[in-house]
Amino acid sequence: MSREIAAIPLFEGLSQRQYDELARIAVDRTYKRGQMIFSEGDEGIGLYVLIAGKVKVFKLSPEGKEQILHLFAEGEPFGEASVFAGQPFPAHAEVLEQSRIFFFPRAAFIELIKGDPSLALNMLAILSLRLRKFTVLVEDLSLKEVPGRLATYLLYVSEQRESSKDLKLDIAKNQLASLLGTIPETLSRILTRMTRQGLIQVEGSRIRIVDRQGLEELAQAERRL
Repeated sequence: MSREIAAIPLFEGLSQRQYDELARIAVDRTYKRGQMIFSEGDEGIGLYVLIAGKVKVFKLSPEGKEQILHLFAEGEPFGEASVFAGQPFPAHAEVLEQSRIFFFPRAAFIELIKGDPSLALNMLAILSLRLRKFTVLVEDLSLKEVPGRLATYLLYVSEQRESSKDLKLDIAKNQLASLLGTIPETLSRILTRMTRQGLIQVEGSRIRIVDRQGLEELAQAERRL
């Protein structure tokens, strides 16, 4: 387990002794698709790191509408804010496909940090990046129209892939709609309009970016569908 922990960006650059100590307190867990990891308001009992699979963190409105806050990929931590604050989890976390997760109990993890503050420095860097992502999310949801949000998302995903033009959506369209703060029907209509205007080509879950400049203009509200 020490070797797998060493590959987690959150713990990058630590010593072998530190990896061994983290492995000593880590709990290796497997979750099935659709299984809840924690719910909003649950006690913040520890830190989670996704080793394999996919996890969504989301909020529910009083009417039951879901807003996805983040989709976590392999190597990403979640629940870390509650570890430091000692407060309940502020959102729900659910497994989207069978996943393997390392769980670090809060009490044991805090003891490690007290003995070795360098662990905390890495976590602060990750938290800062996460805060920037949430700032962008709030800006997109409040200031951009749905086509601009979708264009921004497609450009972001394309930048994370080897091919800057061809990309495969790794989440269902209803989950993508939730992430963008809209409904599946609206998302489908926008994808159709983007296709008709020659911005993209859609084949099932695969999307090819045809006009990157046009997408960038749409993302920056310099163009409308």
